[in-house]
Amino acid sequence: MYLPKRYAIIGTGSRAGMYVDAIATTYHDVAELVALCDLSQTRMDWYNNQLSDLYNLPPRPTYLADQFDQMIAETKPDTVIVCTMDSTHHIYISRAMELGCDVISEKPMTIDVDKMNTIYDAINRTGKSLRVAFNYRYAPAYTRFRELIMQGHVGRPLAVDFSWMLDTSHGADYFRRWHREKQNSGGLLVHKSTHHFDLVNWWIDSYPEHVFAMGDLLFYGRENAEARGEHYEYKRYTGVEAARNDPFALFLDEKAAYKGLYLAAEAETGYIRDRNVFGEPVTAEDTMNVSVRYQNGILLSYCLIAYCPWEGLRVAVTGTKGRVEMDIQENVEHLQGDSETKASKGAFKSTDIRVHPMFGQSYSVEIPVADGGHGGADPVMLEQIFSPTPPPDPFHRAASHIDGAASILVGISGNRSMQTGQLVKISDIFPLPRRS
Repeated sequence: MYLPKRYAIIGTGSRAGMYVDAIATTYHDVAELVALCDLSQTRMDWYNNQLSDLYNLPPRPTYLADQFDQMIAETKPDTVIVCTMDSTHHIYISRAMELGCDVISEKPMTIDVDKMNTIYDAINRTGKSLRVAFNYRYAPAYTRFRELIMQGHVGRPLAVDFSWMLDTSHGADYFRRWHREKQNSGGLLVHKSTHHFDLVNWWIDSYPEHVFAMGDLLFYGRENAEARGEHYEYKRYTGVEAARNDPFALFLDEKAAYKGLYLAAEAETGYIRDRNVFGEPVTAEDTMNVSVRYQNGILLSYCLIAYCPWEGLRVAVTGTKGRVEMDIQENVEHLQGDSETKASKGAFKSTDIRVHPMFGQSYSVEIPVADGGHGGADPVMLEQIFSPTPPPDPFHRAASHIDGAASILVGISGNRSMQTGQLVKISDIFPLPRRS
């Protein structure tokens, strides 16, 4: 008989909902949620009410953040799932390992080299494992793209061209939240782009070596709005009548999850979830271009824009025998629908993959359709995480701490390059293993 594996979650904002739901439903026979930990008792109570109301389950023990050690001692989790603010990931990853637990961390693994060193030191001292939840690896379209490269349809890859567009629903939401301050998130080049850099690293089976980047805050923030002749007196949206017709407004009192997880918790945490995207302070860039040379010589050209009319990506890998292109329009309805605790939901609106042989007829590739968040990725990833006997994975989608480091090092190096105007050699700031 398989004994259920014991999990504790630190950080009970919206992202924790995916794990709570999976453990309470699909994996309730093999996984047990033994504790919740957060800065806010209100947020933890909200999830316990969900467990009761939706799943008829008893409440889980709750611990405030300064009781983290006590939580581990009393509830004895096998694995801690870290869903806190990015700048604090290293604290809970390293301490959980020191107390005998393996860790699953939301991306990004952390936001700077010093914090990454703290994590690596804990892994080396304790021998515990860290898995970074790169759910995009599990989306059928992205897996199919990797499969085509693995099968040699482009020959030896030489160049990657990758543009990601965030729309004025999802993209703007980073500028309402704590992510808009780089000290919390590392900026979008770390927080968001870590997904994209990880995909490239995984698709081409290599790690980055040199990074040059340019970026700026060109759309959001008070100065950009005023330069366009726009003036906003309100610092937040909820309860402000003047914001009623603002297309960027989010009203926390209109959805149960936002109200329960954020509005009701403000007195405890001081965190305002619905800040005006054209207010202050905003220290993260919203427009970025990055050039990367990989250890195997492949060149990447990457662009991220956070204020587009539609959301999705355009990516192409060109090699010695041809080119594979993928266009995706995402179905991101971040502020709409009933799945209020999920950051993204449903299948992509449209997906197109085309193969262009060097000397042959171009053709489209069929892509499996799957339900679930992030283009069908979340259910596949959750099975790999929680099932005691997950299906074989020939695509090697599970991401280690090394993969976590390789992805954020592009963003960290990009931030350094934007600050100095210089090309950054990654080995000068952190020693990645050779993979070329």
